[in-house]
Amino acid sequence: MSFATLPHSHAASPSRRYVIRTLAFMAVYAVLNLGAILGVFDTWIGTPAGWGLALAVALPVAGQVWSLWRLIVESDEYLRALWAKRVILSAGIVMVVSSAWGFGESYAAAPSLNALLIYPLFWMVSAVVWPLVRSSR
Repeated sequence: MSFATLPHSHAASPSRRYVIRTLAFMAVYAVLNLGAILGVFDTWIGTPAGWGLALAVALPVAGQVWSLWRLIVESDEYLRALWAKRVILSAGIVMVVSSAWGFGESYAAAPSLNALLIYPLFWMVSAVVWPLVRSSR
C-alpha cells in the first residue's frame, strides 16, 4: 500500500491538496508579476496585449479561489462550516474596507488606490481573522 492510499494520509487530505494547488497557482502569479516588474512585458502596456497580460495574471487568482472552494467542499461538515465562516467574514471585512475607501476617494479626496490591492488585502485580513475563528457556531 502506498503512502498516498493510507487512510488519513496527509497526501490525501483536503488541506494538503489545497496547499499544493495554492503553491502551483501562486507560482504562476508570482512569475507573471515578477516579469512585469522586471519589464518583460513593457511593450504590451497600453496595447490589446496588455489585456491578455491582465487576464493571464487574474487566472491564477481565479485558480486560488477555486482551490479555496475545493478545500471547503472536500472538508468534513465541521471544517466546511468553519472554512465558510472564515471566508465570509474575511470577504465581508474586505468589502467594507474597500467600499469605505472608495467613498473616501469620492467624498473626502482620499488618494486613489489600485483595485488589484483587494486580493492581497483579502489574504492579509484572512491572516488575522482565520486564527480567531475557531468555532463553526
